[in-house]
Amino acid sequence: MMQLCDTHCHLDSSRYDEDFEAVLKRSLGAGITRFVIPAAHPDDLKKAQSLSHQYEGVYFATGIHPSYAHLYDKDFIQGFVDDEKCVAIGECGLDYYRVEESLQEMGLESFEALKELQKKVFIAQIQLAIEVQKPLIVHIRDASLDSLEILLTYAKVLKGGVLHCFNADFQLLSLAKYGFYYGIGGVLTFKNARKLVEVLPKIPLQSLLLETDAPYLTPHPHRGERNEPSYIPLVLEKMSEILAIPKERLVEQINHNTQNLFGESFKIA
Repeated sequence: MMQLCDTHCHLDSSRYDEDFEAVLKRSLGAGITRFVIPAAHPDDLKKAQSLSHQYEGVYFATGIHPSYAHLYDKDFIQGFVDDEKCVAIGECGLDYYRVEESLQEMGLESFEALKELQKKVFIAQIQLAIEVQKPLIVHIRDASLDSLEILLTYAKVLKGGVLHCFNADFQLLSLAKYGFYYGIGGVLTFKNARKLVEVLPKIPLQSLLLETDAPYLTPHPHRGERNEPSYIPLVLEKMSEILAIPKERLVEQINHNTQNLFGESFKIA
């Protein structure tokens, strides 16, 4: 059986509390043997860390999602970086979607204030990644130009990273030459994913990663259900079809990419 990694799955979500081990068993049965839990809200970080130590093959990242930038605490985030199961910083980045909700959540009065805060916290996490020499897990939503400008400023000294749930923006393809990867998930299987389908062949094969963003963005034909890592093969199947490359070759390349980014623990024997 082919083995793969889900490079972005929120297994610390409460939506898995009742059947976590069953989800993991299904995933292992589907050949998914490595999992990266990205940080989002600070309240969930200790749970992600705990899961990574309870289950073989589970790893985590430390950081904070841009939607919670007002809660950023460097000392708290940095407190996890020396853990052997911590493989990255993030998910961090910029998110200019649902601005009114974000302003209310953060207690801010203007879009400019929101952008300023998110940029400040994004840069702080980039600088932490440089300091501890870990890759970034980057979240970008409706903020490609600002994100690209920031990432290009630090790209040469960063230890690479992954653009999680790659938004198919052609401009972001320029980051591949700086060691950035592109996380492809269930969106690729959506009927309205025309832009991603068009851009996918332009991403270097050596820059592709697979992810689910579980429990979100469930691939076809399971849309509307809770997502889980066992659905990775559905994304792989669609990728193979679009690129006209055998799945076995894609698996070999993507596993190599994953190991290059996250280290020897992700080596598939």
